[in-house]
Amino acid sequence: MKIGIIGSGNIGGNLGKHWAKAGHQVLFSSRHPEKLNDLVLETKGEATNVSVAEAFESDADVYLLATPFQAIDKISELYAGEYGNKIIIDATNPYPERDGEMARNVREANYNASEYTAMKFNTAKTVKAFNTIKAEDLKSKAFMETDKVAIPYAAQDESSKQVVRQLIQDIGFDPLYVGSLSDTDIMDPDQAIYGKTLPREDLQYLVNATRSV
Repeated sequence: MKIGIIGSGNIGGNLGKHWAKAGHQVLFSSRHPEKLNDLVLETKGEATNVSVAEAFESDADVYLLATPFQAIDKISELYAGEYGNKIIIDATNPYPERDGEMARNVREANYNASEYTAMKFNTAKTVKAFNTIKAEDLKSKAFMETDKVAIPYAAQDESSKQVVRQLIQDIGFDPLYVGSLSDTDIMDPDQAIYGKTLPREDLQYLVNATRSV
């Protein structure tokens, strides 16, 4: 599978390396792709560094959105013709202290952050995943044979649900489906399962306990 990484920092960089190791073709991208040379050299598998425009023009099967939340509006507008009917994994989080008024408005709105992303990338299939795990745990706890860490995710449709479930399993994590995008409030910053590194059973218990309140 060809995966375009939009934003190759701690989350995008580690996920790209994991997926390349698992046998996927990875395109790392940023506004300054020349700064990603070392990341590509560190990657065991098929990987290259490209611009964001080149990543979208590559007709990837899946795109990982791992940029600051404030970049969503511009990226969705600039590349609207390129991601139609593709799967976009939204790993972003709105932090008002970093992303400003835009993030503050989303945090206070009657929709959640993943629904905002889906509205902006409205011709794509948006899945929410990898926004709750700490970067150091994403890096160190992949490909574990025992005591696997759960990755919560939500999807808009069955096909994208199954694809992302497989991508989570491919890198040694345990997928936990939490529902549709409207159910992802518990995944947002400062909410019930944000920042939690837990096995599947414990994370499921936490999800259930939160929803029963």
